[in-house]
Amino acid sequence: MTLLIIAYLGGVLTILSPCILPILPFVFARAGQPFVKSTLPMLAGMTATFALVATLAAVGGSWAIRANEYGRLAAIVLIALFGVSLLSPRFASTLARPIVDLGNNLVNASGGGRTAPTVRSALILGVATGLLWTPCAGPILGLVLTGAALQGANLETSFLLVAYAAGAATSLAVALSAGGKIFAAMKRSLGFGDRIRQVLGAAVLAGVAIIALGLDTSLLSRLSYASTASLEQAVLDRLHAKELAAAPSEVASNDATLVAVDAKKPFRSDLPVEGYAPSLDGAVEWLNSKPLTTAELRGKVVLVDFWTYSCINCIRTIPYTKAWAEKYSDQGLVVIGVHAPEFAFEKKIDNVKSAISDFKIGYPVAVDNDYKIWRAFENSYWPAAYLIDAKGQIRYHHFGEGNYGRTEKAIQDLLREAGSQMTATAPAVPNAEGVEAAPDLGNIRSGETYLGYGQAANFASPEGLQADTPQNYSIAEPGLNAWGLSGTWTVGKDQATLDQPGGGIAYRFSARDLHLVLGPGADAKPIRFQVSIDGRPPGSDHGSDIDADGNGTVAATRLYQLVRQSGTVAARNFEIRFLDPGVQAYAFTFG
Repeated sequence: MTLLIIAYLGGVLTILSPCILPILPFVFARAGQPFVKSTLPMLAGMTATFALVATLAAVGGSWAIRANEYGRLAAIVLIALFGVSLLSPRFASTLARPIVDLGNNLVNASGGGRTAPTVRSALILGVATGLLWTPCAGPILGLVLTGAALQGANLETSFLLVAYAAGAATSLAVALSAGGKIFAAMKRSLGFGDRIRQVLGAAVLAGVAIIALGLDTSLLSRLSYASTASLEQAVLDRLHAKELAAAPSEVASNDATLVAVDAKKPFRSDLPVEGYAPSLDGAVEWLNSKPLTTAELRGKVVLVDFWTYSCINCIRTIPYTKAWAEKYSDQGLVVIGVHAPEFAFEKKIDNVKSAISDFKIGYPVAVDNDYKIWRAFENSYWPAAYLIDAKGQIRYHHFGEGNYGRTEKAIQDLLREAGSQMTATAPAVPNAEGVEAAPDLGNIRSGETYLGYGQAANFASPEGLQADTPQNYSIAEPGLNAWGLSGTWTVGKDQATLDQPGGGIAYRFSARDLHLVLGPGADAKPIRFQVSIDGRPPGSDHGSDIDADGNGTVAATRLYQLVRQSGTVAARNFEIRFLDPGVQAYAFTFG
């Protein structure tokens, strides 16, 4: 129930997002019409269609993408007809049947004909609008779509997407109600209702042209979505997705020292009991350890850390997790990393072993390729930390980066509760360098961006994203937070693969660090590349995986740090050009 509320609130917040702008002319063309017969059916059609299309896109293959493309073309035709009908109601009478009937329905939907608008016509308009609407994938929608991709199509996925779309419909209904009152007042006082209708018709046709030409993505990507993303994150922080029997566990003090208590009484932490820890069965393999069970861990304090090796947020928590494992192992702490893959390449055991070696991880790691442990914990995040006390009860959790002081204080509390005589110590401060260093949160204006069509957004190449087929792309200069391809690429659901040498990727970003998840092709041959920033070698702004001239090599599938701005952080034009074919590019992340 909590996750449904979060999804609904995320949808409500889309009214503040620039991604809502392309469909506003279609929605506000309903201003002044009866709510039950006109506005409600349109918003219902939009909600249902978006939920259906988003479900198919999240769990389907290229056929779903192509089906949606045909649906968008049909929607563009319908909306264009609607716009022309707003400009000239007589236009419908010139069309041959059966198109004339559809035209009359759309005319009636606008209120421009002689008959009253019908529920059917409003529903048709809503379905068309739902096919054209592509909301910004902020933290909340990203959470819903990630869950859909992991768990497949099910009622929960559909309900969450319906809740998200219903939230957007609610905020649009409120705005439409206010707009309708304004338009009605203008009609009464000035008497130019026909002129208003014609202006709306022109706005609708302009919106159709922008969407048909693919300009909605490139233009809107120049507008910052940081404000809505921060609002959505605040919602997640207050109403997290997992329903617990008790209050949220981050109640441990930020105080780094231990509070003196009566030595005659056993120490009892005030961390709430969130339920018993589920089984750790289901891992396809255990690394650095034999398989561990909850039964044999009884009496120990256990930190279960969900991660995946190409996730930048996970990578930045690793130094702290390693520090805690080393610092508190003698006091009874057992750290278990649960590696739950996001991409297919992260399911390869050799890749995970290589990552564990690169990060110098010595604690046990359960390889959860089938997400059995993930589902047992009802987890939804990378990274996610769960603390289990000596009795096998979950007493604390934390999602995402940060709050390291709170987590360590919770570890100390549960160790003392289990009987440890540990003394007060300062919190661990690991020496994190390179890609493991903490992000520059004050200057991040760019968000995680996927290159596979399954979750791609803000694609700016004029050819449009083509699914599962070779395509020669071009890109001039993308807007802020937009990206594009150059050369011949085949874009799959999870990654883009370069078919011929010389191809590249461009991205205009604003953050201190830029990372890109890359891998070699099926033959695993190293792939050379060159990076430029604002058309020049990066110099002192180069990342840890390239030199000052921008040269680097893709030798394994992992996250590569390509940019770390050494001075003032500003918006920059990033470009990477590959000298060899076969590279696979998955996702941009920033820090």
